Formats: sequence, structure tokens, C-alpha cells
Amino acid sequence: MATPSQWLAGARPRTLPAAVSPVLAGTGVAAYDDAAVWWKALLALVVSLALQVAVNYANDYSDGIRGTDAERVGPLRLVGSGVATPAAVKRAAFLAFGVAGIAGLVLAATTAWWLVAVGLVSVLAAWFYTGGSKPYGYLGLGEVMVFVFFGLVAVLGTTYVQTEAWSGAALAAAVGIGALACAILVANNLRDIPTDRVAGKMTLAVRLGDRGTRTWYAALVLVAVVALVVLAALTTWWALLGLVFALPAVPALRTVLGGATGPGLIPVLQGTGLAELAWALGAAAGLLIAA
Repeated sequence: MATPSQWLAGARPRTLPAAVSPVLAGTGVAAYDDAAVWWKALLALVVSLALQVAVNYANDYSDGIRGTDAERVGPLRLVGSGVATPAAVKRAAFLAFGVAGIAGLVLAATTAWWLVAVGLVSVLAAWFYTGGSKPYGYLGLGEVMVFVFFGLVAVLGTTYVQTEAWSGAALAAAVGIGALACAILVANNLRDIPTDRVAGKMTLAVRLGDRGTRTWYAALVLVAVVALVVLAALTTWWALLGLVFALPAVPALRTVLGGATGPGLIPVLQGTGLAELAWALGAAAGLLIAA
């Protein structure tokens, strides 16, 4: 039976930065527009965190029952390692989806009911990433899901529930966060190319190959820089405080371009997660200063 620490490991240590970052960025834009609603920002954080946990457990369950995690290098997988039953991990995933749904319903009821549809699509996308008979994560579409739902939807949604308006600044922030969220997945899939290829999991990394995937990672980091400059141009140059993200991003980029493989890429996951959080923290702080 899995211990509490093993369940937390199954949720993955980079879950918190990945959940907090889009909410910070979206709320920073709302604060710059003098429209921040802090209790809604908190509820958006609950939704983001619960969805991140749910995705991790759902992937753990689906990959585990397929045998994809039989030979794995990286963080603990509950089903693949045998420390928790598939049924228990599936229940944990749906419990997290439920928490996200309740918080999302409150936001929808106090903002706009069409947000319920957005939430439902987000849950379905999270489940069928590795779940179902034809998971799209096995077809090389994982980065699309991450960019759309943990970048665009998460950041734009956080801003919208507070301001009830769309803005170019929120879109720029969403692109920056989405790019770094994708970079985390790219690093993860780069590490898993050998085992994913054997398991028939045709991620984008498997399709691009080792060299192409490393170039793709670097391109995503560059997109994050460009998005930050666009955000600053649309709001205030104080937003460039987000460039602090280079402190963890540059070492991670060097590791990727340096040819690290297997366990050598695990620090890249941590560094990219910290880079995403630093991007959001720095940009949000700059927007608050200007506001």
C-alpha cells in the first residue's frame, strides 16, 4: 500500500510550480488593469492545482495499466511501481477532478456559465491525454494539450474571471507560460524516448528524434523570452522582471543542448518548472509595481 509520501511523489514535485504559474501571470495582468479579485484568483489556483494533480494521477493510471511505465527512468509512478492499485490511483484522479469541478462551478456561477463548458473540455482533455483506447498523448499531441490548457486556458481564464474582459497582455502571458509548460513536457519526453519508442508511445519527442527534440526545447525557451517582451510592450517594462526566469532556465538549456540523457535530464524538469514559476513571479511583480 502506498504511503502518504509516495502519493505525494506520484503527484510529482513540479505540480505546484506548474499550477501556481498561470494563476500568478493571469492575476498579474488583472492587477495591472486594476481589476484583480483575490478570492477568484484563489479559486482559480484551486482549479489549476487540482487539475494538475488529476492529470498526473490519470497519466499514472493509464500508462500503468498499459505497461508503458514498466521500464521507467524518473519520478515514482504508483501503478507502474506496484505501490498502489490501479483502482486506487483512478479514484484519486477523479477526486482531484471533482475538487477542480466544484471550484470551477463557483467561478462560473459568479462570472459566466459558459465557463462550465471550458471546464468540461479541460477535464476530458486531461483524461484522454493517456486514457481511452486512442490516447492523443501517444500520437505526439501532448504539447498541444499542455500549451492550450495549461497555458492559454489557464492564464486567460484566470484573467477573465477577474476582469471579465480579454486582452492582448493576457494572451502574451499565456503564450509565455504555455511555452515553458510545454518545455517541461518536452524534457520529460526527451528523457523517455528509448522506453516510449519500445512501448509504442509515439510522443513528439519520439517523432522528432533526439536532436530535433533538443532544438524544440530551446525554441520554446526562446518563445518564452519573446512573449515576455511583448507583454512588457503592451503593459509596462517592469514586466521584464520576469527575465529572472533565465537563472534556472539557462542551466537547464545547457544540460539539454549538452546532450544529457536518462537520469541526467531529471534536473532539467526541476529547472524548467522553476523557470516557469520565476517567469510568472517576475512578470506579476512588475505588473503589480506598475499598477
